[in-house]
Amino acid sequence: MGTPLTQLIRDFQAYLRIECGLAPNTLSAYAADLERMRQFCADRGITTSERIDFGVLVDHLKDLRHQELSGRSIARHLATIRMFCRFATAHGHCESDPSELLQTPRMWRTMPDVMHVKQVEKLIAAVDPKSRTALRDRAMLELMYACGLRASEVGNLRLADVHNDLGVLMITGKGNKQRIVPIGKPAMDALQDYLRDSRPKLAKDDRPTDRLFVTNRSGPLDRIGVWKIVKRYARVAGIPAAHPHTLRHSFATHMLAGGADLRIVQELLGHSDISTTQIYTHVDRERLKSIMKQHHPRS
Repeated sequence: MGTPLTQLIRDFQAYLRIECGLAPNTLSAYAADLERMRQFCADRGITTSERIDFGVLVDHLKDLRHQELSGRSIARHLATIRMFCRFATAHGHCESDPSELLQTPRMWRTMPDVMHVKQVEKLIAAVDPKSRTALRDRAMLELMYACGLRASEVGNLRLADVHNDLGVLMITGKGNKQRIVPIGKPAMDALQDYLRDSRPKLAKDDRPTDRLFVTNRSGPLDRIGVWKIVKRYARVAGIPAAHPHTLRHSFATHMLAGGADLRIVQELLGHSDISTTQIYTHVDRERLKSIMKQHHPRS
């Protein structure tokens, strides 16, 4: 007979909430994805788990594509479906996992936004030198591009993470994984200017903090603050689509374009899987194709 989908989805959500301890926002995202799948199945008369097979799931993903969802949204739906089907199979509601053979089509993968070197320079130059936070903001932008930092990693940086004698930065990334990244002279010079001439004025004695970057009010600069700062200078520089991760994408792409080994870039970014890093080889390949098409007389 099969288990009613509505009941199975409720059981799965309880499992995510109680046993996995997922955050409310994550639970809401899973719930929305599963409701879309349930509605798709209901419209086709499918109301029990035993009737969900590989073909139904493929049709559902195609339907999402026809609704013009972004590649990222579809990839999230696919991840939700896989988790749900594994749960259903493990608890005996499906004879075999219908999502086992599902793969993310290459056409759904979105390429990351990347700036040209001159655009990065323009972004950094957008910092108003008369601003009270000019040295902080310049150091932050230089460091993000020089080291491929995530916004959250910038917010988590502490004074002790900067090793001036070695010219490296100790970064704590996702899952508390640590990595060491060389800083580079322009970023190091900007960082030293900030530490010497700006941070002592921003960090007040009554609100001591060991965070590297601080706000106007002496508190630690968090990832939301980092995001706002980057977006503000991106607008000034005329690159409105740029955001913190654009600097990270640009770092990786420019490294590979300059001849860096893929494994080295993987280490610098803190990727656990090299397949995550490989997307930047596709970005660089697309850039080369564009240049070829634009300038070659027989293209």
